[in-house]
Formats: sequence, structure tokens, C-alpha cells
Amino acid sequence: MKITEKIEKAEAEDRCYWSFEYFPPKTESGAINLFDRMERMYNLGPEFIDVTWGAGGSTSEATLQCVTTSQVAIGLETSMHLTCTNMPKEKIDFALKQCKEVGIMNILALRGDPPHGQTTWTATEGGFSNAIDLVKYIREQYGDYFCIGVAGYPEGHIENPNKDVEFQHFIEKAKLADYCITQLFYEPELYIQWIKKVRAAGCTIPIIPGIMPIQAYAGFQRLIGREKTFVPPQVLADLEAIKEDDQAVKEYGIKLAIDMCDKLRASGQKGFHFYTMNLEKSVRLIVEGLGFVAPIENVKALPWKPSLSKKRKLETVRPIFWRNRTRSYILRTESWDDFPNGRWGDSRSPAYGEIDGYGVSLKCSPEEALKIWGTPTSNADIYKLFADFCQGKLPSLPWCDEMAPESQAIQSLLSNVNMNGFLTINSQPAVDGASSSDPRYGWGPKNGFVYQKSYVEFFVAPAAMDKLIKKLTKNPWITYYAVNKQGDLKTNVQSFGPNAVTWGVFSGHEILQPTIVDGDSFMAWKDEAYELWSKWAEIYPAGSESTKLINDITENWFLMNVVNNNYRDGSAIFEIFDCSHVE
Repeated sequence: MKITEKIEKAEAEDRCYWSFEYFPPKTESGAINLFDRMERMYNLGPEFIDVTWGAGGSTSEATLQCVTTSQVAIGLETSMHLTCTNMPKEKIDFALKQCKEVGIMNILALRGDPPHGQTTWTATEGGFSNAIDLVKYIREQYGDYFCIGVAGYPEGHIENPNKDVEFQHFIEKAKLADYCITQLFYEPELYIQWIKKVRAAGCTIPIIPGIMPIQAYAGFQRLIGREKTFVPPQVLADLEAIKEDDQAVKEYGIKLAIDMCDKLRASGQKGFHFYTMNLEKSVRLIVEGLGFVAPIENVKALPWKPSLSKKRKLETVRPIFWRNRTRSYILRTESWDDFPNGRWGDSRSPAYGEIDGYGVSLKCSPEEALKIWGTPTSNADIYKLFADFCQGKLPSLPWCDEMAPESQAIQSLLSNVNMNGFLTINSQPAVDGASSSDPRYGWGPKNGFVYQKSYVEFFVAPAAMDKLIKKLTKNPWITYYAVNKQGDLKTNVQSFGPNAVTWGVFSGHEILQPTIVDGDSFMAWKDEAYELWSKWAEIYPAGSESTKLINDITENWFLMNVVNNNYRDGSAIFEIFDCSHVE
């Protein structure tokens, strides 16, 4: 979707909207960390994100990887920066073609900074001299397919001392574009007066102020020195007093950004663009401090994050197993021509890509993993790690980064289940007709009702599994699958076909059934689930007690999932684990 369409919707609903900027990391591990951060920040409800383009395309490959992943795998509406610096038409054409192929419809067209090591900007032979020429070229080649943004400078561009000429140049550029994002500033009144001047000049496109939270004193000084940014004397004095205290500077930066946005909001500004510097905490605290809450249908159009890839636009159904590893599911299904939809059809179970095709990895370095999980040497140690995760005392497990909000209602139950030796990696409580706007369980359009069956997925020792299966036979509502690493399957399901575990009823829609359990997908997922045990074991020295323990679980335990098909009974699924209280 075009950014302007999202802005028009927000404006029509008389609500604020916000967006985030990221830059492509230089390393593979940095990229993985950024994608994880993007997924978490998705829940803050940005209308879109954009990704920068290094001078002369120095990060072009990384930028294209970032925008493809954010658009296709994470489901964030993405805008890509495109610059003129060291960019002949051939490179521009390649980048635009790649964007269109993955469904990106938004481009921020910029002249760009001089290449590294150069102080002055020069045009490239066969390229473009300025953003106006680049905007015109994109229009010539793609018509109105791309929504094109340009940069605005409330304080004027630092390379043009004639502010009147620079302003007229901006107006000429803006009238060819669809929207504008401004350069950073720290005096809100400068922006307020500048935008009045822009409107008086007849420019009506949406303009979004760029907000750069102060993260560190030294970095801030370098930034304002390089950009010649005006900073109010009081802000400089405040920072001078705390410059040796990094935490105090960061906290001041958060408060300053909130105060700036409040002043802009009081002047009528609805949209805000945050330069994240690939950092999460400050931006999250700013968004929360401003009271920005995105509509449920923006953050959770479905229980999972829909891809914005063109070829997946009809996808409305996914297996529950990859709930915590979205990018993995996208990669293993990228070769599919058709994707499961509400009618399920014959395309519901195409062959999954082999895990060797893209690799399975932990979402942290070995050093970080050791700090988080320590060196377990007994089953009891493993049980406690899983239980601590359920209680929010551990930031992650190899299978999941954080407890899903809806699972917090069964947090203590899950902790007890893990202490009893059932190592849970995925779950959801039963829901019987919650409002689609419910902050914990809601998803989809307004004025609807959502339902789900209770579900738990876990690793279990063979003897404990046998006892559990005997209990399951006493409840005709419960179905299960259990499989070990070698592929030995046990189940009470007669057909491998899909079993809907989440569905929604909405005005003017057919019933949506977006999350399923099915045998074929479970068998594909189990390889990945067991491989993550192996990756965990690799962080320890070969032959260590921790390695032996984890390898024993990998080779001998079963992966099992259990569904209580009576969605009106929220406790029965836990009674089989000798737990019966649902919060």
C-alpha cells in the first residue's frame, strides 16, 4: 500500500500516525538482530518504515535485503531510500525493479551525501544531478506505481547559503512528489513556521517531521556539528550538566522528543517520523510516553503478521508451529506458487523447503546465549530455564523471543507445566467470543468476535509422554501429534488435514480461520525444532555435561502438540498436566 493511502486513512480517522527509519547493518549477525528488533517494534504500530541507502550504493545489497525482509517476511509497509550519489541509471533501474518485484510501492528519492572520504558532491556520469531529476525519472519509468517521497529542510540545506533559492528548489521538488520527510531539528517552532511557509507556497503534500532522539552526548555533538543544526540554548545547557552520565543523557533525549512532539501536535501535526538509529528502547518509550496506540487492525490484521509480498496477498492461513519464527516460515515457503487461504483447497500443503536451504540459527551470539541460558547440567536445570521464561525472568529461548501477550493469561500454568518436565515452546489459551478490539486477544477488523482453541506444544520424555497419552484418551475433545527426531509419529488424529485453532467472525466478511494445526506442517516443523536443540548444544565445549544433556533430549525426547477442541473449556488442557487453574 502507498504511504499516502495510509496517511489519508489516519487523517480521516483524526488520529496520530508514526513511522521508523533504520539503516542496514554491516554484518550478518547485525542484520539478524535488526530483523528481530523490527519484529518487536512492529507491535508499536508504525504506519511504515524506511531503510537508508549508503552513499554511492555502498550498502545497496544490504539495503535491498533489509527492505525485502521487512516487506515480505515481517509484513511492515516499507519505503526504500534511493540516492543519486555514484548511481548511474543502470543501478537505479536495478533497485527499482527489485522493489517492485517484492511489492514495495514507496521510494524516498534523495540526492544523497558525498561518498565517504569526499567533502563535495559531484554528479555521476550517466546518473542524476539532484532529487528532482530522480523523481522525474522514476515517474517516467513507472508512472504512478511508486509513491515517491522527498526530503525537506526546515532550517534550509547546509550546502546552499541562499535560503530563498533553496526553498524554491524544495517547493519545485515537493510539487512533483507524494509526501515529504524532514531533516532532523530540535526547535519545534522552526518547523511550525517553515511548514506555514510551505503551505503558503501552494504545496499540499503530507509532510512528516523527522525526530532524532538524543542517544549519547558525544554522538549528538558530532551530529549537530556536521548538520549545522540549531539547538535551543536551554537544551545545550541541560545536556552540558549531565554529559558525563550516559543514562541521564538518554533519558533527557526521550523527554525532549516527547516534549517536541507534543508541541508539534498542539500545532496540528498528526504524523511523526522517528530516526531510530537501529535502537529500540528510546523510541518505544517515546511512543508510549506520547500515548500513541495503533488501532488493533493495524497491528494485528490477523493473529500472525501478514506478508506484504505481492504473491502472498491472498494468504490468510498459516500453521501455528512457526508462530515465533515468522521469517523461517516465509523462507521455507518462498517457492510456493499458491498459499493457503480460507478455502484451504489443494494448495494447503505444498512441499516445505529443506531447512538446509537457508539454515537454522539461534537469534543471539554464543556469548549472549551463555549469559542467558548458563550451563545446565541436569533436567531440573532445563525445566527451570523454561519455567523462568514463562514467568518473564528469561528474555528468550531458542524457539521464541518473548511470551505472546495472550499467553500471559496462562503464564503461571505454563511455568508449572515446565517444572513438571513438559518443555513448552508455543501455546495459546481458549477464547470464546472476545471482541476483535480486545487489547490481549483481539485481531482483525472492528466490530467482530474472535475465538480460539487452547493449544500447547512442548518437548517431553518418552515415559512421560506414554503416561500423558493415557490421560488424553479420557477426553474425546483433545487431539494430539507427537514425533521424535527420527520421525516416529504418534497421533489420535484420523486425517492429516487442517484443524482450525483460531477463527474470527466480522461484519460483512465470511468467517476467517487464519491459524491451523495440520500433520504435514508439523512433520516439516519438527526438523527445525530439533535443530534448534543442536544449535543450543553447540555453544558449549564438545563432551561437556551441558552438551551431553541437550543432545540426550534432542535424540530421545518427543515433540508434541495438544489441542482441546472444546474452545469453551479453558482448563481441560492443563488438567492433563495436573494443573487446573486458569487466570
